[in-house]
Amino acid sequence: MTSPPAGPPSGTPAEKNDGAHPATVPSPDTDDAVLLTTGQKRRAVREERRQAKDAAYELRQERKRAKDGTSLRGHHIVNAQGLAEAFPPPESPELETFTVRRRILHGSILVILLALLVAGLVLAGMVQRGELDLRPGYSKPTPPPESCPSEILSYAPNTSVTVNVFNGGSTEGRAGQVAEDLKKRGFVVKDIANTTTELAAPSVIIAGPQGHAAALTLQKNFPNSEYVEDKRVDATVDVILTANYGDLVPEIKVDMEPGVLSCPRLSPPPSTPAVATPVPTAAK
Repeated sequence: MTSPPAGPPSGTPAEKNDGAHPATVPSPDTDDAVLLTTGQKRRAVREERRQAKDAAYELRQERKRAKDGTSLRGHHIVNAQGLAEAFPPPESPELETFTVRRRILHGSILVILLALLVAGLVLAGMVQRGELDLRPGYSKPTPPPESCPSEILSYAPNTSVTVNVFNGGSTEGRAGQVAEDLKKRGFVVKDIANTTTELAAPSVIIAGPQGHAAALTLQKNFPNSEYVEDKRVDATVDVILTANYGDLVPEIKVDMEPGVLSCPRLSPPPSTPAVATPVPTAAK
């Protein structure tokens, strides 16, 4: 066997071709051109054109949706018509007359039951507060009518009577002046102030059950006065001087005989006085 001829040594430049065309070295561009055939180039061009058309179409659609107001950021906006189409109103067939009447009856019964429940709660509250008693035969006691004390009272010593003087008229300083006059007669004056009253008597004498005798003593000193009783528990007496007040009874003309309290405004007039144990009087 014959061995092939030895080529030029490695690293030795190749000899020039003897032919007419010199030898060429392939470039990178030439390699790429070789890899892409003509058909592949055509397909790539067509794909680029198709993608460009799709992008242009999407852009036109986006602009159109932005103009008609039915989309926002790629999402469809549902209007009233769309809602009506998606959720049609339910059919409402006419109810029979019997059904309507039955519903009205049920509603009326419910209202009556609620009213009874509220009334029961109100009555229970009244019973709990003592405003109503449901016991058989029970009736709330009526307060006794106001009456004037009818017992005969003795004239109490002036020095044992404690009195508060109030000016119920428009004359300034009247209560202070009357208080000084009472002090001169021996009465103990505690308070002096202004007040109001609707009574028309010249003066009003106010006391409690323990002050009947002291009230009689003051009525003997105030002409045409009227007695009014309250709930106080001590024997102090209030004297209110109204706008019709005139003056005290002169001291030498004061009647110190036993008597009854005067209550002109009460009707009927006081009953026949009952005899009471006389109280010793002190000479003035």
